[in-house]
Amino acid sequence: MRPPHRTIALNGGVLVMTEDPGTVAGQLDGTCARTPAQLLTEPLRDNISTDEIIPGWCCYWYDERLGDYAYLGLKGREFGEGAVKDFAPQIIVSGEAKGCGSSREHAVYAEKYAGVEVVFARSFERIYQQNCRNVGILTCDDFTLLEALLAGETLPLEAFTRRATGIERAIVDLGGLFGFNRRSRTADASAVDTSFDDRRPRNMVEKIVEERLAPRNALPPGASVRVGESYFLTADVRFSHEYVTPMAAGMFSSQFGPDATLDDPDSCYFFQDHLSLAPQVLQRRPRGLELIGRVESLAARQEAFAKAQGGHFVGPADTGGSRAICHNHIVEQVAEPGQVVIGTDSHTCTAGAVGALAFGVGATDIANAWFNREILVKVPAVLRVRLTGELRPGVCAKDVMLALLAHPRSSASRTLGKVLLFDGPGARRLGMDERATLCNMAVEAGAMTALFEPDEITYAHLALRGPRARTAPAAPRSDEGAAYADTLDLTLDTVEPMVALPGDPRNAVPLATVRDEVRVDKVYGGSCTGGKAYDMDMYASVFARARERGVRVPEGVRAYIQVGSESVMAYARERGYVDLFTEVGVEVLPPSCGACINAGPGVSESPLEVTVSAQNRNFPGRSGPGQVYLASPYVVAATAVAGRLSSVEDMFTARETA
Repeated sequence: MRPPHRTIALNGGVLVMTEDPGTVAGQLDGTCARTPAQLLTEPLRDNISTDEIIPGWCCYWYDERLGDYAYLGLKGREFGEGAVKDFAPQIIVSGEAKGCGSSREHAVYAEKYAGVEVVFARSFERIYQQNCRNVGILTCDDFTLLEALLAGETLPLEAFTRRATGIERAIVDLGGLFGFNRRSRTADASAVDTSFDDRRPRNMVEKIVEERLAPRNALPPGASVRVGESYFLTADVRFSHEYVTPMAAGMFSSQFGPDATLDDPDSCYFFQDHLSLAPQVLQRRPRGLELIGRVESLAARQEAFAKAQGGHFVGPADTGGSRAICHNHIVEQVAEPGQVVIGTDSHTCTAGAVGALAFGVGATDIANAWFNREILVKVPAVLRVRLTGELRPGVCAKDVMLALLAHPRSSASRTLGKVLLFDGPGARRLGMDERATLCNMAVEAGAMTALFEPDEITYAHLALRGPRARTAPAAPRSDEGAAYADTLDLTLDTVEPMVALPGDPRNAVPLATVRDEVRVDKVYGGSCTGGKAYDMDMYASVFARARERGVRVPEGVRAYIQVGSESVMAYARERGYVDLFTEVGVEVLPPSCGACINAGPGVSESPLEVTVSAQNRNFPGRSGPGQVYLASPYVVAATAVAGRLSSVEDMFTARETA
């Protein structure tokens, strides 16, 4: 494909995201006297999450209004709605790990509609960078190009794509994924070259990629896929939720025609799980009625599209909330070993627990995949995480993941874009729900995804699907001598209760090192990370001890347990957990993403509120304006009883000394 020649020159504004909020605001209102070149000498803001680029409630829109909401979630923000769009930055600059967190493509559209054409950062999260490429925004980590632009030079587009793969370069050259596909369908389009290696031992991830290569880049005889090369794969499962379906549905119709239909609708799922309880909290907020109207519109549009197209609609439950959170349902009922699973949510990687290659995508990718089942993947390097030993009582997979986030060999972007492959005798001792927790939070480590090689626990889990179970083919397993980027050994016996301090999941520290007393206003046990059956077992083990002592959640503390699916609710009822939780003063909530996405009971209402949560993310503003600590189900339950951040061992002591 021979695209038109393009050049890039600076003809607009440059917004430098420094660590100082006042400096950022000063650039927008014209009071900052320093030039962009001078500002580049100051510390740049790292880890700007998609929650900060655009808060969750702004995703109720999916048109050009998103530009008005750009960066309204920025930590320490000192500017108002529309300020970034009024400034109209052609270039925006930040530090490490730009775009961490959610897969929401609304974030890059907010930047695009605010005028952004080029994003410079020291490093990028995978989904954010792919979303930028898909919609025609350039991303670059080479600051010498930024310096050249600031000096007035005009640069060829090739300067920004020289390290891209052939397919990535073609997508950029043609203005995005849809432009690439339009050109690839024309008779005069030449094929994009892809490179392969000679046959060699491969790890499980490489084997799944090889087995799922799309016809347009089929594997040659005697070849292996190359790490770092991009290929189109054929997805086995595609799903979206109500935040994204309407945006993607609009793209689908506009790009492929009003009569376009899903390719293999039986493998498409539509979940109404993120906003199913949102009206309960939105009614107390400014513009609440307007926001509720937007939520209802998103739900209606999604349901209409799903019913017209014939995919599986997993909608609201008769008893309130949703039937299931998407990730819980996919693990419980859908994903199989060796499959490629894509969903419009960064925590799609949860399905790696069953041995699937599962990862989040944006709206453009899912719309394209609805039409042809294809998804572009750059073959990732694999970091093998060998688990040995056995967890101590009161320690669980959430603590393991927080310990990994704090581990020096999994920090500082060493896991960025890689796949975490959990193995070793310790991994084989973990049940399916604990495996799901580890895979779920791989994106918090900057990884593309995570997975376990299937074993007897995997196949026992699949058998529980009963009549719905299919005889899945044997999943590929890693070859002896397969290559890995690195191997990280972790002895489970050494893991202790952990907590992530407010602001970022990577702020993980041992709970015992938190010396200050942290009194809490709310406690939340739920989300796709903390709403599984085994999570209910952990909450119940702590609350049962409290009931035996005649202790309840103290006055002034609101405590919530939210199940991840109807099947988990049935599990909790059968074991008496729902009654137990209620007796100790905990409110039990039906399935929904809820507080985790700032859309249900358990959200904070003011910056002064403190919450301890079993969810996966605590980026600024994600669950309301308050301070959120992340912890395990054991610690969440103990904190609910103690009224302050507490271990299970200390919870009663905390009450007695309060």
